[in-house]
Amino acid sequence: MEIYLVGGAVRDELLGLPVKERDWVVVGATPDDLLQRGFRPVGKDFPVFLHPDTHEEYALARTERKTAPGYYGFSVHAAPEVTLEDDLLRRDLTINAMARDTQGRLFDPYRGRADLDARRLRHISPAFAEDPVRMLRLARFSARYAPLGFQIAPETLDLLRSMVANGEADCLVPERVWAETARALGEKQPGRFIETLRECGALVRIFPELDRLFGVPQPPLHHPEIDTGVHTLLALAQAVRLGADVVTRFAVLVHDLGKGTTPPEEWPRHIGHEQRGAEEVRLFCQRLRAPNMYRELGVLTARFHTHCHRALELRPKTLLNTLQGLDAFRKPQRFAQFLVACEADARGRQGQEDRDYPQAAWMQQVYQAAAQVSARPLMERGLTGLALAEALQIERLAAIVAARREFREH
Repeated sequence: MEIYLVGGAVRDELLGLPVKERDWVVVGATPDDLLQRGFRPVGKDFPVFLHPDTHEEYALARTERKTAPGYYGFSVHAAPEVTLEDDLLRRDLTINAMARDTQGRLFDPYRGRADLDARRLRHISPAFAEDPVRMLRLARFSARYAPLGFQIAPETLDLLRSMVANGEADCLVPERVWAETARALGEKQPGRFIETLRECGALVRIFPELDRLFGVPQPPLHHPEIDTGVHTLLALAQAVRLGADVVTRFAVLVHDLGKGTTPPEEWPRHIGHEQRGAEEVRLFCQRLRAPNMYRELGVLTARFHTHCHRALELRPKTLLNTLQGLDAFRKPQRFAQFLVACEADARGRQGQEDRDYPQAAWMQQVYQAAAQVSARPLMERGLTGLALAEALQIERLAAIVAARREFREH
């Protein structure tokens, strides 16, 4: 029985990056061999075990054979005669197909180290095309390693295009699409995930709502970059720069989906895109089965981002209505995420990356003023129901008026 450290741990160690998790391959063993050593089985589709002490994953060396379209159409063969080279050959990219033995010696049968040095993302074999999820994984790796200068090998990009042409992108299930997308949004250059899918023709199949943003013009006065798709990726880059969490980055990604539904005869204006966009985001999340927190912030950002941009001009009543529409008083953390998304949108414009965005501070000040109004004194006066709600509204409105006066004086 031989044990090898494989995959991402070897790759990231060679790149000088922190190793987050370690996976192992066991060659020349049976499930009983591991069970006798106290390993706990966890794999359903193929033999994977947890180490009794470290709880790291140990998988028996295996091969895979395509039996049907899509992600689940594989048969797996795990047996003592399967070699390390056989196991590594079934992996996706050369940089993920290296191994180290327990003495630290590197095994690199498919030139992964050379591709690391060349900053190249290259598939190992034509079998890459058998698994449609690999399109998403490759796009995610592109988002992760783009800051280090990695690029997709031309022959691999050609293979991706052939996969799309053969219908593999249409076989992707919503759960896997969402899982890879959420992970990609957490990478250092999440825009590369979208760009990679667009370059190979997969974006229109997987995310048609995003694909149709490219080529849609906006008024040059407010958007020097003009193209809505380009603006979306610029805004996403600014979200990363602002330290936005993944949920907020998603909201930025989908904030302008409504512009993709504007009739061409109305271009470059997009009147009413906010409400249309909110519905587009809702349907988008429903199709991908995105968690509620993503859907809620995405819908609210699409619906109210222009309100935030015009916050300095809005009347107190409109400001209060906006806070209530955002449910800011019950969910202040989500309101804070919304403000970050709006700032990323404002800065995601060519030449305006460092612009000031006082609207966020003003909206926060308006919220603080209104949120300090307590319902308790009103209840102590015997107000209940609709009368209480109306009185609370009046008090909050007065607090916003006072805050605006103070804001203008300073």
